[in-house]
Parts: sequence; structure tokens; C-alpha cells
Amino acid sequence: MQILGRKKIFAAVWAGLSLLPIAGVLAAEPALKIVVQALFPDRAVLEIQGRRRVLLRGETSPEGVRLVAADAAHATLEVGGAIFTADLDAHISSQVAPRIPARSVRLVEASDGQFYVEGSINGNAMRFVVDTGASTIALNANAAKRLGLLYRVDGTPLQVETAAGPVRAYALRLRNVKIQSISLNEVDAVVIDGAYPTVTLLGQSLLRRLDMARSDNVLELRER
Repeated sequence: MQILGRKKIFAAVWAGLSLLPIAGVLAAEPALKIVVQALFPDRAVLEIQGRRRVLLRGETSPEGVRLVAADAAHATLEVGGAIFTADLDAHISSQVAPRIPARSVRLVEASDGQFYVEGSINGNAMRFVVDTGASTIALNANAAKRLGLLYRVDGTPLQVETAAGPVRAYALRLRNVKIQSISLNEVDAVVIDGAYPTVTLLGQSLLRRLDMARSDNVLELRER
């Protein structure tokens, strides 16, 4: 990730925005002006369109500027889908196009070191945690019942190992799984009897169909 001084900010932001899909865009929003006023660990003071904004890591301003990371010297910001790092006192000016759903998802690492993402299973809301060590999507029986999955009828019985020992589970295929703008059909999953896992695991049955890239505390998932 490149660290930019004030003279290079405009070019970098515009270059990043130019990679976004432009089909259907009728008009761009007014130029967005940002000044990095003060920096602290996991916190930044910004002036955005003349308004003072104090953002904690992971927060997004009303203007759509998200603080990805910060320390005493630099702030990593996301503007219109472009991520870049700016130093203290950097002045940023960019023509930000209206937000267009992209086939990629950027996740910021939570305080517990995990990456969480909101999505859905078969059209029903679900919260996931990324687990690259899980071979498949895994959800507990209560979540499956809430989703209306007939896992005992449609699933294949098997045993899986958990921290509490072997437990009964059921393998089945989900019609659709969506994580933000990414939607995939026919995704393998297991339903585990009991309350484990407390958050549905986003395992390799979905992750292996995506490209993943991590930079600092940001994980990007992108459709191939």
C-alpha cells in the first residue's frame, strides 16, 4: 500500500475511481474535499467538505469517507471504493461518482482479529465470520431453523469435530449465499446440531470461488 503526500492524492484517488464500473452513471457528485487535520492510533480528525469529522477505525462519515486504519503518522481512507494512505495535513480533492454495487467486498478487521460480514442465505439475513480453516459454510441448528432449512430431511447425516468433541451434523447445498454485493448459487454447507458456531462460518465452499487479498487490516473478497 503506497503512502501518498498531498500532491499525489488527487491522481491516486481518481485513478482508483476510474476502475469502477461507469455504466448507468448519469452524473457525478460535487468534488469531495478532505483535509487530514490530526492523527492518533485508530482515530483520525478530518475536515470533509468544510465539516470537522472525528472517525474511529472502521467508521464511515456521512459523506461516505471510511477510516480503514490510522496511526500517529498516516491515515488509510476509503473514498468511493478506492483505498489509499495519506499523511498528516494531506489535502484530498476527488470527483466521487455515485456509489455503484461492485462485485467485491472490503472487510475491516474487528477488535477480536476476525473479519465479519453481513449477508444472506436463500434471501434471509445472516451474519458471517470469515474462517479460511473451515472446509465449508457452517451454521448451527437454531440458525438453520430460522432460515427454514429442512436439513434433517434434505441433508446428509455426518459427524464433525468441535472443541466439545464429535457432534452430529447435516451436509446440504444452499440455493444462494450473498455477502454484500457478491452473490453465489449452489454453495455447500453443514448444519451442526447445537449452538455451535455462534456466528455462521464463511468457509472454503464459498471462499475458494473468490479471490482474496489482505492489506494491513483490510480483507478484500472479489468475484473471479
